[in-house]
Amino acid sequence: MTRRGLILFASLGIIWGIPYLFIKIAIAELTPEFLVLARTALAAALLLPIAARHRAIMPVLRRWKPLLAFALFEIVLSWYFINAAEQTLPSSTVGLLLASIPLVAMVVAFVMGRRDRLTAVNGVGVVLGMLGVAAIVGLDVGGSDLVAVGQLAIAVVGYAIGPAILARHMSDLPGVGVIAVALGISALVYVPIVALTGGWPTAVPSTLTIISVVVLAVLCSAVAFLLMFALVAEVGPIRMSAITYVNPAVAVVAGALFLGEQITIWTLVGFVTILVGCALVTRPDPKARVAAGSSDQAVDADAEAARETQPEHPSLDEVLDEPMPPTEPIVR
Repeated sequence: MTRRGLILFASLGIIWGIPYLFIKIAIAELTPEFLVLARTALAAALLLPIAARHRAIMPVLRRWKPLLAFALFEIVLSWYFINAAEQTLPSSTVGLLLASIPLVAMVVAFVMGRRDRLTAVNGVGVVLGMLGVAAIVGLDVGGSDLVAVGQLAIAVVGYAIGPAILARHMSDLPGVGVIAVALGISALVYVPIVALTGGWPTAVPSTLTIISVVVLAVLCSAVAFLLMFALVAEVGPIRMSAITYVNPAVAVVAGALFLGEQITIWTLVGFVTILVGCALVTRPDPKARVAAGSSDQAVDADAEAARETQPEHPSLDEVLDEPMPPTEPIVR
């Protein structure tokens, strides 16, 4: 990995690891639904002009059915239930349990028609991942927070289904358009929800809460999206997906340093077990890898030839014109 790639990877790993800290701060004064509205509206306001400049809105709107499904699972449901869960769960625990997303994503992939062979190693990964989740939920969280754990489970499923919809129905669309429009739709959905539930703030939020909302919208959503595309262009989607294993560690450290959240032995055991399980679950079938070896070599040769005729680092315009890469959850 290049020096630029390392800087981008570290930056995105931190940015996608701190949302749970700022959600914890903001949710003390704001309702879960209003926090979603504020975050999506501000992020959409920043990204929609960029998407319009790249003429990336209309192609996305033409596929409105999968777009609505993607926005529903990836943002509308996931963000609300994460916010709701953080009303009682520590931010570090939320980050750790969300590390189980690759386990659910594998199940979703098979349900949606994936035909890859499930290896024994993948099966061991599923078992280890579930044991890690059980260690955190049963020995670290406690029975009093099982409702919040259930809310987080809905968010995990949403984060797993969202990228699957994207990969199957919108993989050729410009990513900036998909994210910008999905954020805008989610904001529109939450306007009547907040109005009907009386979720509007009754007083001006504190400065720290306002800063938290701005950080969530600007840094953890809009800027993170731009960094993600730059990172994919620099190191490729496979290496980029390893960032999934960095975010939970950042969430634990941030919660301990800034919120005084306790790190127990079961936190560490569960965290390591989940990550090992996810690594095994996402490990490809060696036989399939060998069978695909010749085609991969041809692709690599083509990519190398393309790199020789292009600038060393793509421009931001070139990055934003690319379709959405096949990654783990893309809007944090």
